[in-house]
Amino acid sequence: MIFSPCNGKCTDQGTHCEGCGRTHTEVAETRKMVADLVAYAQKKGYENVEDYANSIARSVIYKLQNP
Repeated sequence: MIFSPCNGKCTDQGTHCEGCGRTHTEVAETRKMVADLVAYAQKKGYENVEDYANSIARSVIYKLQNP
């Protein structure tokens, strides 16, 4: 399966977003994961949020490529 990022043309009818083609469940789960990561960074008071986000992205990529 290929991931399709949000393109800003979100819809909530049917089972899939007409903008990105993902299921509404997948979109909701992704939003929750992002909200949780943001809340964690805010709780910790990170000032270098770009470094935090890039570190998370690198970790995810590494773990997906090296299971």
